[in-house]
Amino acid sequence: MAKGYKAKDIEVLEGLEPVRKRPGMYIGGTDGLAGLHHLVAEILDNSIDEAMNGHASKITVTLDKDSEGVTVEDNGRGIPVDKHPKYKKTALELILTTLHAGGKFSDHNYISAGGLHGVGASVVNALSVKLVATIWRDGYEWTQEYSQGKPKTKIKKGSKTKAHGTQIYFKADPEIFKKTTFSAERLEKMLEEKAFLNKGLELIFVDQKTKAKKVFKYNEGLVAFLKNELTRSSQTALHNELFSLEEEKGIKVELAFCWTESTTSQIRSYVNGIRTANGGTHEDGFKSGLSKAVRNYIAVHDLAPKGVKFTGDDIREGLLAVVSVNIPGREVELQFQGQTKDKLNNPEAQGPTDAVARTFENKLNANPTLATAIVERILLAAKARAASRKASQSVSRKVGISHRLNLPGKLADCSSTQPDKSEIFIVEGDSAGGSAKQGRDRKTQAILPLRGKILNSIAAPTSKIKENRELMDLVSALGCGYGDDINLKKLRYGKVIILTDADADGMHIASLMLAFFYTFMRPLLEHGHLYIGLCPLYRMKYGTGKSEEIVWVFSDEEKEKELKARNRKGKPHITRFKGLGEMNPKTLWDTAMCPKSRTLLQIMPEDVASATSVLDDLLGRDSSARYRLIQENAHRLEVDV
Repeated sequence: MAKGYKAKDIEVLEGLEPVRKRPGMYIGGTDGLAGLHHLVAEILDNSIDEAMNGHASKITVTLDKDSEGVTVEDNGRGIPVDKHPKYKKTALELILTTLHAGGKFSDHNYISAGGLHGVGASVVNALSVKLVATIWRDGYEWTQEYSQGKPKTKIKKGSKTKAHGTQIYFKADPEIFKKTTFSAERLEKMLEEKAFLNKGLELIFVDQKTKAKKVFKYNEGLVAFLKNELTRSSQTALHNELFSLEEEKGIKVELAFCWTESTTSQIRSYVNGIRTANGGTHEDGFKSGLSKAVRNYIAVHDLAPKGVKFTGDDIREGLLAVVSVNIPGREVELQFQGQTKDKLNNPEAQGPTDAVARTFENKLNANPTLATAIVERILLAAKARAASRKASQSVSRKVGISHRLNLPGKLADCSSTQPDKSEIFIVEGDSAGGSAKQGRDRKTQAILPLRGKILNSIAAPTSKIKENRELMDLVSALGCGYGDDINLKKLRYGKVIILTDADADGMHIASLMLAFFYTFMRPLLEHGHLYIGLCPLYRMKYGTGKSEEIVWVFSDEEKEKELKARNRKGKPHITRFKGLGEMNPKTLWDTAMCPKSRTLLQIMPEDVASATSVLDDLLGRDSSARYRLIQENAHRLEVDV
């Protein structure tokens, strides 16, 4: 019989307590910037819903001077302020203090909406140290203030006005979030994206810190979105042709896409204005319909050479696409995977997107010259994939049955054969490799030293990647292949950790490694296997003997902060590490390798398009983007000349 476990031990979380107790369930996390900015998205989406249903034409988002307060204002109908007949509270208070309270559970007030569960506004309120709601409706201005989900004041009836709309101001609670400073760049991008998805809607971003004001309004909709993505990634569409397909029969479908010279595909999908980062049924429908259209065109015109088989991946190689569906509430009930709405589950969305995408065959028939170029590109991708697979199979036969025979000689492997309990450190040079090999846990930690700066895989052709000894040693050590043949089931280590020096050279090497992993082994990132290990740049020692205290510092900025914070404890003895090889094995273990004391940064791409654009700017063949980046950020750099 279990002792001490009785009815009194059962906790019941009331009101908004569940949100504050488990915020990750509602916003995806509180450690990084994604969860913090999800708060803005929740309030913004409510205003977008007003616009989608024809009640608002302008939305303004304002960032405070301290970048910690955000105001979202629209010119919609305004949240109702009269009392609910059953709950004896104003509708405003119900919406902001009660989970699952809202006007979007039926189609009486909203024909379609991104909000489903009536929790968005109340979640933001629960996780805000301060929230002020200002409503303009019924001929008056109404205000009420909240803190941590609870009303601080009663609703106040202000002066008369002819205005209408809702304004929500909030500051994130530092008890919940590690960082409460919003990114102006991220908010600006959020508004721009919403403007692309809602033709003609005016969205305004105001940054009070820089006094900048930007207006986003696009009458071309998704086509403008596509043009912007091409410009950002320095790509051009095949024959400069962009395709737009649209149909509104119950479920509204909008598609914009083109083929580029890239070897990867990018599909951004949305449902009722909400980004579905992990896709879903609407994205599946688009892929299926596009494949059917292309396959049928190739079959009807007998364009496929004998012996060449092409897959859906071949058709989508180089594809850049935006998929947006609008599902009316009266038609079907939206089903997302979780409150963060990363994936659409509605089977009803697949058929309409499939049908609209299939009409692309008509576009191909109407433009035979462009159709031929697209088909040639697809067949070329199929031949390249087949050649790559054949070469891979040839190497596998030469190696033999045991993949361990193909491991690079410089790899110091671990004794464990269980991937979930094993990890590999990729370090720079034999010196660092020597310290890491001596300091590691031989049972679970493998060490692979690489020589200097590896090949830039963003600018180099694929043929050069295959010829590069360092990169192929890395691929062999991991055991899961790369490119189209990557298979994470064969990955030999659960954690792949890049561990380089803490200086500029080390960061450059880490960037080159990240570029390779992102370009040729992206599933490694997407499934959370890739990490960067932080290594200290300075050791700051205070006192001597038993009173000795050591502080590890990871950057020059941290060193200056530490010196200011410790100015009353005497001057420390400072040691700067030129590299990992200078550290003795114990120091390296204590600071960068011991699971209990080390710091690892997990690398996962939140936005594939943005990540691709950044890598192209930093490491691509076009140097103009790097020159522009240096010019814009020169004032932030300290250059020793």
